[in-house]
Amino acid sequence: MAGTDEQEATMTTRSAQAETSGGPAGPGDRPTGVHLVGSIPLGDADGVFRGVAGVLGSHVRRIPDGETGKRSRWNSWTAPTYEATEGLELVDPPEGSYTPWKQARLVIDPEDLVLERIGFADAALSSYERFAALKADGTIPRHVRFQVCLPSPVAPMTVLIEPGSALAVEPAHLRQLRAEIDEILEGVPHDQLAIQWDVCQDVGIWEGFYEAYYDDPKEGTVERLRWCAEQIPPDVELGYHFCYGDFGHKHFMNPTDLGVVTEMANAVTQAVDRRIDWIHLPVPIDRDDEAYFAPLGDLELTSGTELYLGLVHHGDGVEGAQRRMSAARSATGDFGVATECGFGRRPAETIEPLLRLHADIAAPVA
Repeated sequence: MAGTDEQEATMTTRSAQAETSGGPAGPGDRPTGVHLVGSIPLGDADGVFRGVAGVLGSHVRRIPDGETGKRSRWNSWTAPTYEATEGLELVDPPEGSYTPWKQARLVIDPEDLVLERIGFADAALSSYERFAALKADGTIPRHVRFQVCLPSPVAPMTVLIEPGSALAVEPAHLRQLRAEIDEILEGVPHDQLAIQWDVCQDVGIWEGFYEAYYDDPKEGTVERLRWCAEQIPPDVELGYHFCYGDFGHKHFMNPTDLGVVTEMANAVTQAVDRRIDWIHLPVPIDRDDEAYFAPLGDLELTSGTELYLGLVHHGDGVEGAQRRMSAARSATGDFGVATECGFGRRPAETIEPLLRLHADIAAPVA
């Protein structure tokens, strides 16, 4: 997913980062491991794999392809799929909508709707070719998996489909999404693959910010996130990234604390039969207070689920991360670190300093 915090994007050199960081964290203070949420705005997947492996190879368990090029728009890059699908027409979004672009409306019987190709499998399989080659020559460490990031079904139905059509269009979307997941599963060895579901509009529905297109906002959300897990076989790693959005470099709303995403993580953990390998939760740059992290005391993850807190911000470096880590430790035990969302559309020259900031904060995993 795309990244947040416009303040961070103004800092473009390693020296600027060093001036604000206060130096590396001490070994005893370091959380375990780094997670990369998804988007990394470099030239292509090859550049992302090389850049991440060169700085964080021993710190990460998975590397995404960076969602480069047109895919930097996260969920909205798939809009042409709905524009090209026979039986859908574009209409203006509802007045006052958070969505600024036209949405698709169903104009045929939903039983006859066949969605055009989305493109998730095409992107993943192309990127995996480079991942496999770089792993074979030792550039990417042996322990690292290839991470594919997918928007939950709630995202396109909420943002790209007009409200009155979303529930009717959703089955066709799920059929096409399932078909492309199957292609990924066939094309990537399962012991090399990790799939992350990006959970954004789902959080907004739970918070009451977005109106649900299904009957029960909470039960319907959990039902869809359970469907997401059911598509992934147990020998493929599975994770969830919970998010408050990034459009315009800001959240759709500022979380009061980690209460809602903790409640959602617990509900999904209870609903899903298979192992969840990681959960990622967001931490805004201005939240270094213990009250924000207090709900983590109620987090009930199963054994083996890694917790990553998105508390790394380029804007205040190691020193700021240490404040947030200290507050987090008042409520939870071991965790890894990440940014609160993807790196998004930040300047390319900030990427290496931001990766190195993670290395300064976290202990290696291998």
